[in-house]
Amino acid sequence: MSKFTFTQQNFKVFEVPGLEGRMAAIESEIQPKLAALGDYFTDFLNTHTPDEFYAHIAKHARRTVNPPKDTWVAFSTNKRGYKMLPHFQIGLYEDQVFVMFGVMHEAKNKNHYIEVFDKHFDEIENLPEDYRICTDHVKMEKPLIKDLTTDELHEALHRAHQLKKGEFFIARTLSPKAPELKTDKAFKSYLEDTFEQLLKFYS
Repeated sequence: MSKFTFTQQNFKVFEVPGLEGRMAAIESEIQPKLAALGDYFTDFLNTHTPDEFYAHIAKHARRTVNPPKDTWVAFSTNKRGYKMLPHFQIGLYEDQVFVMFGVMHEAKNKNHYIEVFDKHFDEIENLPEDYRICTDHVKMEKPLIKDLTTDELHEALHRAHQLKKGEFFIARTLSPKAPELKTDKAFKSYLEDTFEQLLKFYS
């Protein structure tokens, strides 16, 4: 049984109808893996940065009717939460695994962190071809950076800076049948490589 990677069966939790049933499936099938990833990559980030990171598994506590369409573990330098800070996430939808780093609209000093991305604009454009941006963390759509013009990428950063609800993440995704999900070793290697790229923008 895999400790870290998500199996074909794991993705099917998002087909379970109703809030209570889906949450039960997420808690039994997905959260143990998110906890294992949380422990492993907390240590990874603590080793690769001068800061102390904490893992936060999504609880979906505010939901009262609609079942979650995705779930995740987030990593931040605050023991109590992550939304107010730049943070890393590993999570999944019914047909996507995502890894990303950036800021939500709730972040304190959000504009400062967007400016950090802006200072590294050339590095964003020169990331490997499978890297993406995410400008709304509740949506699965994450366009490939290589498919964006320089102006479009500047506009995404500008909107994140100017709009109250603006957000910006650098992301990488996998489909459920991706070879990187075949073994724990392959998945961890993929995630470590991704985190090393994303750490360029952590400041």
